[in-house]
Amino acid sequence: MTNKLYTLLFSLVALIAAFSACDDDVTYADMRKAENKAIASFIKNGCKVYAEDSSTYILRVDPIKEISEEEFFANDTVTDVSKNEYVLFANSGVYMQIVRKGTGEKLKDGENCQIICRFHEYNISADSLQLSNRVAAYEQFADVMSVTNNSGKYNASFVSGLMANTYGTSVPGGWLMALPFINLGRQTNETDEIAKVRLIVPSAQGQSYASKGIYGCFYEITMQRGR
Repeated sequence: MTNKLYTLLFSLVALIAAFSACDDDVTYADMRKAENKAIASFIKNGCKVYAEDSSTYILRVDPIKEISEEEFFANDTVTDVSKNEYVLFANSGVYMQIVRKGTGEKLKDGENCQIICRFHEYNISADSLQLSNRVAAYEQFADVMSVTNNSGKYNASFVSGLMANTYGTSVPGGWLMALPFINLGRQTNETDEIAKVRLIVPSAQGQSYASKGIYGCFYEITMQRGR
């Protein structure tokens, strides 16, 4: 699957219009089947999104190796990036790869903090990069979410940024799946690395347009603690 970067927000509007025009005879079950089929194809084939000069990748995902939650916890909550492993959380349908666990500490029980996020959002059904604050036109829109850890249950809302401006303040449930397994710190020297995860998020765990339009999204996200 190869394609050039769409004009992000315009493509999103076009996509929403397309969903609105869907045949009334298409049932929710049909849409879920189509979503599941698209996700299965993505896992098998991955994707490539090229920059405008067609010589470099904005986003590249190679075919994915699925591992179970049992394997994930047996491996000390590590996904082998060299094998492109992703753990499937069966109850939610979310797939996760931890590219970097990050510097700093995990969010403590009872703690609230702001997390700064840089991300790509790839619409799996539409085979396109849908939203990103990691491209030049939107680099100023660093997304900030406020998160609280309540005994392992994470409550979050977007404070500012591209996700908030596009979909509202509700944080996709799929994003929160990564928080128990990563550290939230800031880069203070050359060797520090902030947390980075990759997620396949089905519509039931996704942003507001995905949950209404019934499509899954792939995310590549870096997360660091705000000041």
